[in-house]
Amino acid sequence: MKHNFGSFVKKESLHILRDKRTMLIVMCIPIVLMTLFGFAISTEVNNINVAVVAPERTDGVEESVERLAANEYFTFCGYISQDEIDAKLRSGEVSAVVVFKSDYDRRGALAAQGIETTPLIQLIVDASNVNTASSATAYLQTILLGTASEQSMFETRMMFNPEMKSAYNFVPGIMGLIFILVCAMMTSVSIVREKEMGTMEVLLVSPVRPVKIIFAKMIPYFAISCIVLIMILLLARFLLDVPMTGGVWGIFSVSLIYLMLSLSLGLLVSTIAETQMAALLISAMVMMMPILMLSGLLFPIENLPKFFQWVSHIVPARWYIDAVRKMMIQGLPIAAIWKDVAILGGMTVAILGVSLKKFNDKLE
Repeated sequence: MKHNFGSFVKKESLHILRDKRTMLIVMCIPIVLMTLFGFAISTEVNNINVAVVAPERTDGVEESVERLAANEYFTFCGYISQDEIDAKLRSGEVSAVVVFKSDYDRRGALAAQGIETTPLIQLIVDASNVNTASSATAYLQTILLGTASEQSMFETRMMFNPEMKSAYNFVPGIMGLIFILVCAMMTSVSIVREKEMGTMEVLLVSPVRPVKIIFAKMIPYFAISCIVLIMILLLARFLLDVPMTGGVWGIFSVSLIYLMLSLSLGLLVSTIAETQMAALLISAMVMMMPILMLSGLLFPIENLPKFFQWVSHIVPARWYIDAVRKMMIQGLPIAAIWKDVAILGGMTVAILGVSLKKFNDKLE
């Protein structure tokens, strides 16, 4: 009995050790997680891009701007005119704009005399990203307001998300996470299961071409993903009150490209994984962690070290989440996010081409 138990342990150990890809994932994931949590991830928001509107660049204004530029939380992007505020915020060049009124230098004298005035500082913030908006507001108020008497002279106006609802921020991110996991995981496990059971060989000797077999297996998952997409959009709009001012059809079109990209990733995983467990690990862990950490879903990309900011460029969810967030919350049309759409389309073509080539190479 003891001998049989020992033989079983030995057999299972050899089986795991022979699966090199699974071992690589099991060994690398803890390292990646420790690196991300230890060095890359921070809940603080750094390098917030801020522009200043100052009709009169007085000594008081210059002093406040110097104090702002010297703070490590902000990146001073220069002076702009009042007419440029909306365009700068919508383009993403800045996350906040500080507007100094003409009586700013007289704030101390006015407060001492008890004279009620309109706010002498106006803060305009892009609130489509709740984390950045809340941090920018708190930090700027601390830096720009020296005394409690000046609080009444400060006006804050939130753009795109005035009520600071967190749903505005996490709905696009959750969509980016769900579609990658659902499409990639289902497609990869389905194809690998066929190979494990030996039925893939039976399918491949049929008159149907191998490429058609693969696409035939992907189409049902694409249809299921479309149904999931419709359900998510309905819940976001009618249950969570998330706006879709950029147009539902634009959001749906970009999502279809992302679905094709996710299915292509699943096909790529199936050419790499030899077992269903390996396919699950790659789909659920290797894809999920970069989405959580490097896509802007949980943490602002601007807060990451430069190296990880560059790495985030190859995470498809980053471009999808950015595109959907701009269309849903900022109200931009699909033409205004052509860069995100072009990158997603290019990734889809590249990954699908590589996946099909690797699949054909395996057959040969």
